[in-house]
Parts: sequence; structure tokens; C-alpha cells
Amino acid sequence: MSLPPIEVRDLSKRWVTRDGSVPALEGISLTVAAHEFLTVLGPSGCGKSTLLSIIGGLVRPDAGEVRIGGEPTDGPDPRKVAMVFQDPGLFPWRTALENVEFGLELQGVSAARRREIARGLLGPVGLRGFEKRYPRELSGGMKQRVAIARALALDSPILLMDEPFGALDEQTRLLMGEWLLGIWTATRKTVVFVTHSLQEAIVLSQRIVVMTARPGRIKASFEVGLPSPRDLASAEATVLRGRLWAEIREESRRAFEVEP
Repeated sequence: MSLPPIEVRDLSKRWVTRDGSVPALEGISLTVAAHEFLTVLGPSGCGKSTLLSIIGGLVRPDAGEVRIGGEPTDGPDPRKVAMVFQDPGLFPWRTALENVEFGLELQGVSAARRREIARGLLGPVGLRGFEKRYPRELSGGMKQRVAIARALALDSPILLMDEPFGALDEQTRLLMGEWLLGIWTATRKTVVFVTHSLQEAIVLSQRIVVMTARPGRIKASFEVGLPSPRDLASAEATVLRGRLWAEIREESRRAFEVEP
């Protein structure tokens, strides 16, 4: 399957609450190239998750549009886009293998074929021997790997990831980042990755965009351009981190000042 680019055109979204209308996004335009690993950084509440949900077809914008491969999005389409969230969202009554099979089951894939695909994914993600374990029997990192395997099972060319490692301890988070980078290197899917971690963004990304405080806009874009594996202690990485922090610090202060 060819990997389509993502085009976000003049996107705006407001949420209606009991206290009135809250602007989440305003005038966002962004293009994600095929095969690109793009990371979105920004202060809490700036609309990063809303942007990802709109790209994935889970939320409709108030203005603007998203096109994938030149076609406007009209709701979720697992043939094009798969999503992974911070909460793995596994079904507690299903084993690891059965959780990975779930999307394929909805697509009407035969039991034998979906079992074959699921087994083929759990091995490479380090869960061989855990196929029959239930989520309660898995660590946080293991559950997140099951969730990612479930998304990969759909073989969608685009993978949207909303802080998938945010709830993990630092060591597990670093290992999961290395593992994800290996998956991306092997598959060359188009990845849009949301995180609060500057280190994670520098290690994983080809390009990093920074969003403003609410309402979220695209403030800056940085080409990473560092060789892999990334050395965070290098002068280049240190300079990039400083530039990112300067942008994020300003926006985080603004977000803090407008918090009720």
C-alpha cells in the first residue's frame, strides 16, 4: 500500500462546555510527508490530542479540512489510519492475542488469518509466550506493546500516537522509544507522534513542530537532521533541545497564566 501524505488546511475547533465555548485549535495548516516521523510538542491544553483526533477522523473540525492522499477525511478509516493512545484501552476479558485480533475481527478477517497475523506481531514486539495472558497479567510496557501491535495489525499506512508512553516509567519509556524507532525503520509508516518530552521528540523524530498555548496554532517547525542512533549529549542535540525549550517554555508560561 502506498503511503499518502497528510494535509491539514486552516483547521479550527472549539469545544462547548457548561461555561461557554473554549477555542482548542485556530488556523492550523500542516503537511506530513509520506514515510515521515513527525512529533508534535506543546503545552498542556494546547490542542495536540484534538489535532490528532481530527486527523484520525474521530472529531470533526469547525473549519478547515484534513486530506489524506488528496482525499478529504470523513470519519475513521482503518485502511488509512490507525491510532494508539496513552491508555492502551485493552479489553480485560480478551487475551493479548485476542486484543491484537480485535480490529481484524471487525473487518471480517477469518479466524485463522487474524490469529496468524496477531501471532506474527506479538513475537517481534517481545511478547512471544504471553499470547494467552490477560491485560491484568501484563506490565504497563507490555500492555502498550499489545496496543501498538493491535494498531499495526490493521496494516494502515498512517500511525497516529497520542502520548503512548506517557504513563510509563522513564526506563521503560526509553526502551519503548527504541523499539518504536525500530518498527518505524522497518515499516516506514507515516507517523504523527504527540509527546510532552523534548528528549523523546529528539530521539524519535525527523521533524518536530511546536504548538502555541490554547488556542493551538503551529508556532515553529524544526528539522532534526541528526544521525541515528541519536546522542543526546552531542552539541547538535543540546542546541536543538535548547531551541525547543525556548519555544515550549514561552508557551507553557502563557498556558499557565490563563489557567482558571
